[in-house]
Amino acid sequence: MTVIDANNLILGRMASTVAKRLLNGEEIKIINAEKAIISGRKDTTFDRYRRYTDRGSREFGPRFPRRPDQIVSRTIRGMIPHTKMTGRDAYNRLRVYIGVPPELSKENAATVEEASIMRLSTIKYTALGDLSKKLGSKF
Repeated sequence: MTVIDANNLILGRMASTVAKRLLNGEEIKIINAEKAIISGRKDTTFDRYRRYTDRGSREFGPRFPRRPDQIVSRTIRGMIPHTKMTGRDAYNRLRVYIGVPPELSKENAATVEEASIMRLSTIKYTALGDLSKKLGSKF
């Protein structure tokens, strides 16, 4: 089991690395999901995610999550073949948490170097927690 701290990690780069590791049979738990970042201008990012959450209906879907842990989970799900058995098994080995749960507080959290905020060439980014609150999440 691997614990990954999402603090100051770029969401897409982290998700692709985690998806590959899940498909290789690793069990992964991600903590501090609300501190992951999305690169780009804040207003553009918010508009894009607002379109995702507003389409469809609450009863019939398609449903897009607003909470940061569910957004991270959905992003990773999009990078694995979740309709096939191997993808379903891989997705079941993933757990995403807001903050640090008590059972994982003593674990040594790793980071994903290729997803570090230092790789950004711009200062324009949005924290996932801020985006979720702006979308109406109450986490």
